[in-house]
Parts: sequence; structure tokens; C-alpha cells
Amino acid sequence: MNQKVLVTGGAGYIGSHVVRQLGEAGYDVVVYDNCSTGSPQAVLHGELIIGDLKDSESLSQVFRQHEFAAVLHFAASLNVPESVARPLDYYANNTRNTLNLLRCCNDVGVNQIIFSSTAAVYGQPEASPVTEATPTEPINPYGRTKLSCEWLIRDYAKASDLRYVILRYFNVAGAEPGGRLGQMTKDASHLIRVTCDAALKRRLGVKIFGTDFPTPDGTAIRDYIHVEDLATAHLDALAYLQQGKESQILNCGYGQGYSVRQVIERVKVISGVDFPVIEAERRAGDPVCVTACGDKIRQVLGWQPKYNNLDQIVYTTLNWEMRQQELFFNSLVGVA
Repeated sequence: MNQKVLVTGGAGYIGSHVVRQLGEAGYDVVVYDNCSTGSPQAVLHGELIIGDLKDSESLSQVFRQHEFAAVLHFAASLNVPESVARPLDYYANNTRNTLNLLRCCNDVGVNQIIFSSTAAVYGQPEASPVTEATPTEPINPYGRTKLSCEWLIRDYAKASDLRYVILRYFNVAGAEPGGRLGQMTKDASHLIRVTCDAALKRRLGVKIFGTDFPTPDGTAIRDYIHVEDLATAHLDALAYLQQGKESQILNCGYGQGYSVRQVIERVKVISGVDFPVIEAERRAGDPVCVTACGDKIRQVLGWQPKYNNLDQIVYTTLNWEMRQQELFFNSLVGVA
């Protein structure tokens, strides 16, 4: 069986962790990324091709030059407030570019795809944890563009021999424990990253967007999943498809929710640093509470997470950020 796979967005945060695991598992990896938010240095295995999914001809050429067994599709815009302000850009970069990718798959007969989706497709569910059968009612353009990509994949699969695994991520955080990979996006807005920045004195403090949610402490609740466990889920999904099994939609989360205040407190405790916390108004498009029911992914893929612990997520993030800070300061003084 051909073990060559295409990874779109493989220089980004989640994609680079998956690429590393794919390379270590013996896959022949080709990464296609415009590196607008990703970094070439994050691609530790395989071949990196700098390109944009909106460039249909360049993308088609990559498909003609390689014989891919499967595609893992990460490339997307993913900032919720930004999607509210710039919906047209999000539909272009997420939905249109997924259509371009599927056309290339169709042209050369690639019939396996793993798609990076999101819990944002559920919107504000009436109950948590949410299952894969929970109605999809996204409340922001980001979630709607991701759901429209799911529809594209599912409709195309009905008309072809395409098989897919759609993975609906909950809140991804953490870093590779060895310190080789982590979140490299300069303007990352993820709570754990932002809070670790405050602990390292790279921010004046942390804003809590909304303290009047109907939750025990008034702040929003999220289900955080370690990026290494999420990456492993992709390899499990790829092995599943290569066994010829049927298409699936699967939640990727632990089923444990933490409030914004709880996350901030754990970062303070683990870092040993007290930093200012500023209370602000709610942001548009933020749901109250979203946690996952992860039973199906465990049953279908045999997924076994290893980092199911908020403290581990925070610790690996802090370790990565301190390492990056050390490298930056060393570069300033000329230390190798």
C-alpha cells in the first residue's frame, strides 16, 4: 500500500505535530503550506512545498507529481472574532479552498481524506457533553465555514468512492513534551497560550471576556485537548481508513470542561507567577459551555489519550514558551 500522504497546513501548530508523528511512523509526507501562520522550521519530516490552496494550478501540479494515498487537511483560518469581522475571507480560505482540494482529489483519484473540523460547528449546544449526533448550529462564521466544508466532503463522498474521517476538535493546547514543537503563531489567541505569555511577562495581563456566563464562576467553559493526543487521533484515523472502513465523524476531546478562571489559576500555580487579570465584555460568537463526549472516537479508532490532564497541557506549553524565549534572547547576544 502506498504510504505517501499530503498534509495541507502541515507547517502549522496542529499539522506540524501530526507531520512529526507521521514521519516517525514511517509515512512519506509531503507538506503543502503557504506559511502565513505556520513555520518551515516546524516541518521535521518530509518535503515542504510552499503554496496556497487558492492556487488551483499549483495544487493540481503537486497532485500530478505525487501519488498520494490520502490527504490530511489542516489549512484554514480559525480565529472566531476575526471570522465575525471578516466573513468573506473565511469563506474563501476555508470553504473555497477545501473545494479546490477536493477537485484535485477527484482529478487523480485520491479517495481518503482526514478533515480538521471543530466543535464550533455545534454552536451553543443545549447540553454538554456534546455527541456527534448533537445538532450542528454554528453561531459564528468560523463554525459555519467549517460545517460547509464538512457538507462538501460528505456530498462528494456520496457521489464518489471517497472515504473520510472528519475530526471535530475541541480546544487544542499544549506542546510536544520534548520541546521540539509548539504553538508558533505570533498573534495566537488561545487562552492557555495567552495566559502562559502573561506568566512569562510577555503580556501585561490576561483578559477574561465575559464574567456573566451562566456557569459556576461566571466564565466560559471549554474542553482542552493536548495537541499530542490530537495528533495521535489523526494517525489512528489514517490507519482506520487504510483498512477500508466506512467514513466517520468523530469528536476529539476529553469530556472534561474547565472555566477560564480555572485555567488562569492553574497557570499561576504551575508557573509560580501572579499576573493581572482584567475583566472585559463578552466577545461576539463565544458560546457558554462546550465539552465533548469522546466515547465514539475511543470505540471506533481505539484512540487512547496519554495527556488527559490540564496540568500537563499547561506544563508543556510553559516549557515550550520558555524554550522559545531562551532561544530568542540567545540570538540577541549571539549564543548558539
